[in-house]
Amino acid sequence: MKITKVEPCLMSFAMPEPIELPFWGGVRTILKRDAMLIKVHTDSGLSGFAPGPAHERAAREINTTISSFLIGKDPNQWQSFTFKGNPDIQKTYHAVEVALIDLAARYEGCAMSELLGGRKRSRIKLYGSAGMYMEPEAYAAEAAAIAEMGFKGYKMRPAAGPEADLKTVELMRKSVGPKTALMIDAHTWWRMGDKSYTPETITQLAEAIAPYNPEWLEEPLPPEDHQAYRKLRAAGHVKIASGEHEQDLDGFSSLIGKQAVDYVQMDVCCQGGFRMGIKLFEMTEKAGLRFAFHSWGNELEVLAAAQLGICWPEEVVEWLEYPCYSAEDRAGMYPFPLSDEILQHKLEIVDGYMTVPDEPGLGIGINEKVIEKYPFIKGPWSYFKQDSPAETIAVTGDHSVKWIKQDQESPCNQ
Repeated sequence: MKITKVEPCLMSFAMPEPIELPFWGGVRTILKRDAMLIKVHTDSGLSGFAPGPAHERAAREINTTISSFLIGKDPNQWQSFTFKGNPDIQKTYHAVEVALIDLAARYEGCAMSELLGGRKRSRIKLYGSAGMYMEPEAYAAEAAAIAEMGFKGYKMRPAAGPEADLKTVELMRKSVGPKTALMIDAHTWWRMGDKSYTPETITQLAEAIAPYNPEWLEEPLPPEDHQAYRKLRAAGHVKIASGEHEQDLDGFSSLIGKQAVDYVQMDVCCQGGFRMGIKLFEMTEKAGLRFAFHSWGNELEVLAAAQLGICWPEEVVEWLEYPCYSAEDRAGMYPFPLSDEILQHKLEIVDGYMTVPDEPGLGIGINEKVIEKYPFIKGPWSYFKQDSPAETIAVTGDHSVKWIKQDQESPCNQ
């Protein structure tokens, strides 16, 4: 079996109308959501699939350097391949590698998890992720709706100022009761320009929200400042999570080695694929910490991450993020029907746990009709208009790259 083509398929869902989400210091406008489906073709007729980084740079890297490296090779030998390049293209390659593993597993007639060390369990715990820039009462209502769906946890993104953020956490806890985990993704707290929260304010907020027993406080500080994270965690108010913006293994090693977090996070699509994930699981387990997947795209990303996650016990790999998009019959942050349609069958989710299929490869077939149904739309998928200093910041599709102050003509990746 030889690889004949490596195909990055970029897709977009345009919002029916631009969605404007005010926050404490500006407004975010969402125009669309993007996705990438990677397809690796072979001369045997078998194909392998993977979710990919949803931006044009990654597509160019796949179409040129990565394709040239893989064409003619036997995907069953994926473990022996040595791909060289700069760190960004290495990450893209490891996203493509997930499709090679899918191919090899299909060829062998086994689930992908069996090529990743073997499954230790058949299911993985999910938290519903939504909550973007709302009033406290709206967060509370959404938290209740997500809990009613059966999810074991609810993650939201506060951005209303310290007093309103505290009120939000209080109302959410009242709305879901004591058993539903609450994850507070504080990424906005250091991204509001002159209104960004100071370390002192963050520590005070951490202490104030502690009585409401949040599962974790995620990225309240600049992600590269591991010493500040260590200090905040040592204060002992709440558990801390970070990792989705680490750029390489050295960054993760520092984060874990400094005991700067309780939960280590990583995105399979854009932070090094399964190889990075396995390394992090080993490091996390050795350090006595927990791991929680970042998964902010579509159901194919959730499925791929789950195939890896179940190869480790829940005591190490505990949580998998499930992005909750709105539809006529369910609550969520905004519509993204592509996520629902990319798989031929729905994921099996019961009582907040996803049962991971054991059919060959990923375990569920891909609905390739989405490629034509959702043609790619060039340009950033959202914008932040910040009040002070006044600037507009564009956002494209690499979630591993942190916010960088740039103007609209030079969009940053995120």
